[in-house]
Amino acid sequence: MTTHAGEALVSWAEIQDIELVIVRRMREYASGAHPSMFQGSGHDFVGLRDWQAGDRLSSIDWAQSSLTNFSPIVTREFEQQSSARVVIVADTSLSTRCGVDGVPIATVIARTVGTLALAGAFFQDQVGLIMLDRRRRELAVRPQIGKNHAIHCLDAYQDQVLGRRGGAEAREDATLDGLLRKTSLVPVISDFLFNEPEVLLDELAELNARHDVFVVMVDSAYAFDLPPASAGWIEGYDVETGRVQMLSVGELHRLGARVETWQADVERAAQDRGLEVLRLGVDSERFHETVVEFLASRRMRKR
Repeated sequence: MTTHAGEALVSWAEIQDIELVIVRRMREYASGAHPSMFQGSGHDFVGLRDWQAGDRLSSIDWAQSSLTNFSPIVTREFEQQSSARVVIVADTSLSTRCGVDGVPIATVIARTVGTLALAGAFFQDQVGLIMLDRRRRELAVRPQIGKNHAIHCLDAYQDQVLGRRGGAEAREDATLDGLLRKTSLVPVISDFLFNEPEVLLDELAELNARHDVFVVMVDSAYAFDLPPASAGWIEGYDVETGRVQMLSVGELHRLGARVETWQADVERAAQDRGLEVLRLGVDSERFHETVVEFLASRRMRKR
């Protein structure tokens, strides 16, 4: 299956469910013991930029906006000093558009982005978003605080995957380290279904020396659990490389098992490089609680 521009990967109802899980579980972990994350005496003015969905109306610079005839609306950007910063790295590779039963891999990634971003908002952390594919990295949303900003991070990811997002081209020579200005918690969410994943893992291992990096791997074998086919040959198209290959029915039915083996090898390679790995499946029954419990236990270990 493929995704379409009119769809949403994560609905507003699910966002509300995520928030309820976070509030319930995080209060259990942090009850009465969580110190304020803020340091300093307020907000520093950073500059002006175009208004984005999720920005507060109070931040709009009406005088500057009138000079542009409100196209675009101009908003003032502030940064609040904070001891905690979460920069989510989310995979937007073409493979994330694949899936079955109406659930592309990108839906699981979007759920994770939303859960991590809203958890950061709960702790009053600054949350930002970097999007990557096989060749490029882009700082899509600069770190800021607040629930609206967390939802903006989720919307930015969905807009990119669903083809609703314009803007500047991402630089192919950008590195994750170059996009991270301050020490951050860096969850990297991907299916790792691309050639030479070790190259990215090596980059993450180097990054882990200066930041707190962990890998969130989406179990993606389900996306290759295809309906039974009669004997014969099937033409397959690799969305990542653009190559076309003929597959026998037997090979087609073994794709899911091959993906499981591939991801298990990637997980071992990540662990060999000192990276912690969280595996997430498509089942939403305990999805958000799994992410929140992992994040909460990790934060407690880092205190």
